[in-house]
Amino acid sequence: MTETPADARLDVVMLAYGKEPWLAEAVDAVFASTGVDVTLTLVDNGSESVASITRRPGLRVVKPAENTGFSGGCNLGATDAEATAIAFVNSDAVVAPDALAKVRAVALEPGVGAAMASIRHADRLDVINTAGNPLHVAGLSWAGGNEEPADRHATRTTVPTLSGCAFVIRADLWRELGGFAPEYFAYHEDTELSLRLWQRGLAPVYVPDAVVGHHYEFSRNDLKFYLLERNRLLTVLTLYRTRTILLLLPVLALTELAMLATAVAGGWLRPKVRGWGWIWRNLGFLRTRRRQLQSERLVGDAALPLTPDFTPSNVEAPPGIGLYNAFVRTWWRLVRGLVR
Repeated sequence: MTETPADARLDVVMLAYGKEPWLAEAVDAVFASTGVDVTLTLVDNGSESVASITRRPGLRVVKPAENTGFSGGCNLGATDAEATAIAFVNSDAVVAPDALAKVRAVALEPGVGAAMASIRHADRLDVINTAGNPLHVAGLSWAGGNEEPADRHATRTTVPTLSGCAFVIRADLWRELGGFAPEYFAYHEDTELSLRLWQRGLAPVYVPDAVVGHHYEFSRNDLKFYLLERNRLLTVLTLYRTRTILLLLPVLALTELAMLATAVAGGWLRPKVRGWGWIWRNLGFLRTRRRQLQSERLVGDAALPLTPDFTPSNVEAPPGIGLYNAFVRTWWRLVRGLVR
């Protein structure tokens, strides 16, 4: 048995929903971790696979009355955390034995907001799935470095936004932030958390030698498109300063038109329009959330690591992306110095 430091406890949270073919492997990998003393809370959001998970020392299973989504499930799973740090690991992610200890050590360093592992493709551990997600000025985010050789991402660095697939955050900071906003349900909650860290002068950090194999698949369904687009707008409207939103209005308007055209071409127009409807019906929540987040921030939007280039490799870029990027790049060059 590998000896662990006296104070190396780590509370791990994992969610399960629907069919989870990799759940047992993901759970076993967490318990095989070295250098940390782990407890694992498995949140059963409605999964037929949880029953097959044999009880293990340090495993706690909680089942909410209804599916709380990724954000609500993470919040629930972290409620009773007692360690100084909390890890969130996807149910299709297999952590290397030393990965959680390495990410935990970085997350506990002064000035670090949270730390993420090097997320690799599970069937090709020398190929990146994400090494930190870029953040577009219009709120778009994607898997950074996807399909690139891992040796291109062998240096520790701060990242625009961390991936919710496998990351660690101090427990006191998680509670101070209030966890994920449950209204997000799923998708983009890791982006919002990362921006809130940046706005407090804390950086999300990528740990290159903490390897996690991810059984990644970019699924396409109406609910996912609805949540991705709705939550992108929710993030921009609550976290950007008013001045930034006004400066970016042409970009934001063009992005909405582009996403609308993409939705029509891709057959998900209804989810796109549904997202607008949710925003309109919940303006009161947006105002309240915006006041809260703006009051918490310590630095301006000029500190945010935004990019004008939309260059995803995990999804097919829509027609006209070159012209779109050229316009956004030019506009950002004009207004970036005015962002405060």
